[in-house]
Amino acid sequence: MQEAPRPMHRLFQHLRRYRRGLAVAIGSSVLNKIVDLAPPFLTAWIIDTVAGETPRWIAETLGFAEVWSAVVFILVLTVVLHLLESLTEWIMKRTYMRVAQRAQHELRIQTYAHLQRREMAFFERERTGNLMSIVNDDVNQLERFLNGSFNEVTQLIVLLLVAGSALLGIDWLLGGLGLLPIPFIIWGSFVYQRRVAPHYRAVRNAVGDLGNRLENNLGGMPVIKSFAAESYEEDRVRAVSEAYQNANFRAIRFSSVYVPLIRMFIAFGFTATLGLGAYWLLYVPERGMTLGTLALFAMLIQRLLWPVTRLGAVFDEWERARAASRRVFGLLDSHPQLSEPEQPVRLQKVRGDLALDDVHFRYQPTDPAVLNGISLRIPAGTTLGIVGATGAGKTTLIKLLLRFYAPTAGTITLDGVPLDRIASRDLRRFIALVSQDVYLFHGTIGENIAYGRLDATKSEVRQAAIDAQLHEFIKTLPQGYDTIVGERGIKLSGGQRQRLSIARAILKDAPVLILDEATSAVDTQTERAIQESLTRLSQGRTALMIAHRLGTLREADRIVVLEAGRIVETGTHGELVSKSGIYAGLWAEQIR
Repeated sequence: MQEAPRPMHRLFQHLRRYRRGLAVAIGSSVLNKIVDLAPPFLTAWIIDTVAGETPRWIAETLGFAEVWSAVVFILVLTVVLHLLESLTEWIMKRTYMRVAQRAQHELRIQTYAHLQRREMAFFERERTGNLMSIVNDDVNQLERFLNGSFNEVTQLIVLLLVAGSALLGIDWLLGGLGLLPIPFIIWGSFVYQRRVAPHYRAVRNAVGDLGNRLENNLGGMPVIKSFAAESYEEDRVRAVSEAYQNANFRAIRFSSVYVPLIRMFIAFGFTATLGLGAYWLLYVPERGMTLGTLALFAMLIQRLLWPVTRLGAVFDEWERARAASRRVFGLLDSHPQLSEPEQPVRLQKVRGDLALDDVHFRYQPTDPAVLNGISLRIPAGTTLGIVGATGAGKTTLIKLLLRFYAPTAGTITLDGVPLDRIASRDLRRFIALVSQDVYLFHGTIGENIAYGRLDATKSEVRQAAIDAQLHEFIKTLPQGYDTIVGERGIKLSGGQRQRLSIARAILKDAPVLILDEATSAVDTQTERAIQESLTRLSQGRTALMIAHRLGTLREADRIVVLEAGRIVETGTHGELVSKSGIYAGLWAEQIR
């Protein structure tokens, strides 16, 4: 999976749709910081007014007869400013949070929707835990940056401009001395950013590795326990967790040095400013230094201390966000290898006439061929049995029919229309698949059956369960169709899961039915009952049946035998048994 160039630029492009909310948030943030800087000035004015060290311009300008009245006015103004500061902070935090949450939500949905558009080869190539960490953890990292560090940068810029201008305006020499460390700190921050960036990329990759390991182990817990491999897997989790820990340690090593260095620079400027200001106040009266002015310098530099110290943490969050953006937008920039037709053919009603013309396929250009020149005609309404040893190409053939992959050469058509001219979503609406690898979602039995047709009524779901020989079992459960099946259907047996999958396909009522070892996990008696249902279901439909139990194919209109990706035999059950070929040998072995 590629990484996005200029990842933060891409993030800010994504935020353009929220520019109105961001404008309100930034505006309130700027006003909040300006108001926050007012109390030091008011405090300095009170000190000078009371001490009589400056002309009492406030009292004279506002027409107060007494100095105390001016002091009371300043105190009231201070309270009003604090109320305004609280109001702007509430607006700022609320707006930033809303923008960050909306951006996070839409970016996560956009990323997930993009994943659903990717071809099956992508998911077979990429690790599930890594994709989960992008959709979940990386997107959350961007939300944390937008809701925190982005606002801190805004306020730090305002603070430097307002406080710096005030300090330089009051006394350029003393103000310049106090601000002298700031350029060095900013320069050091950019150096720090470049040094720490590779470490945060390593942290994000380590997060993906850890997610992969946990996802695999939690999903494979029955296997781990059955083979008593708990200690082995614990060691493997410990190894990836330590790799993640060490990647974080390497990043933290930089920040742990950076922040104390910033404090040392700030302390130098603060001490030098106070020392020189006190000297002027005591021994150089012509400089015009007052007690209030000295207090104002002290408070403004103190106001600069913590935000500038936080600059390291802000750069930390910036680099974490940049690493997360690189992965998120890298995923969004990736393109499906199976392109959808620009002007797809819209199939209104499908008969189910399938044809394969000299189809070849290999998973990778360097891989050996899986299918070699397959040519088949499956007329609408007929049943085709597919037989072959493991690795003969049976399941690959099904994947091509579902357009999970495209043939390396040759064409496949449905009702005379090439599959690459049909939108994949439309194509799959007309195909119902029952696989030997049944996947059930965490939810109720009824919800999993209704996945075959999401608008199905309860009575239709019930009828599908009856046809799949599942209803009698469901009636024995305390919650019936509302029974939770557990993660991946763990609360059901293999046969029950497979019957539920059959019920799902029955409910879909598609013109093309694909059965990939559909009765492999049920007992003989249940298989006979399900086979009767499948026989009724396949009437009037095009059915493809992959089976190792050859008895299930006796009623098929035609059977093809695959070997090494080629069709080596074809005919009805009776014809193939009489030929004494591969099929006849398999049949003789089974009936023995």
